[in-house]
Amino acid sequence: MFISHGAGQEGRDVFTIKSKDKEIDGFGTLMQNSLPPEFLGKKIRMTGYMKSEKVENWACFWLRIDQPDKDAPKSFDNMRERQIKGTTEWKQYEIVLYVPPKSTNISFGGLLNGTGQIWFDRIVFEVVDKSVSTTAGEYK
Repeated sequence: MFISHGAGQEGRDVFTIKSKDKEIDGFGTLMQNSLPPEFLGKKIRMTGYMKSEKVENWACFWLRIDQPDKDAPKSFDNMRERQIKGTTEWKQYEIVLYVPPKSTNISFGGLLNGTGQIWFDRIVFEVVDKSVSTTAGEYK
């Protein structure tokens, strides 16, 4: 994982995850955590751009909303039904989740499962109205 200088859209510096081995059983993720006060009780949309090269298994953006009780359901989407595979050009992806009023943390990032390389850029969060459907449900 590193910053790829000039590899992004319009020559921007972007984050990248690249496998070093020819075979990998597992994944690598670059993640960030954030406190959610401005999003409590609202639906949020995370958008970001990703491109891929020779992704043999799958890649994605992911977003998770944590609550204070570790056994409480969490909102989570790792694009499992919308995986990125193979070699792709820059494309925008989005995840929409509800942030329960007692949420304690928002975690998000890019993930590469298996071999290949991904680049990702311009991750943005915005509040959306209730008419916008979520992209995934809750899990325990």
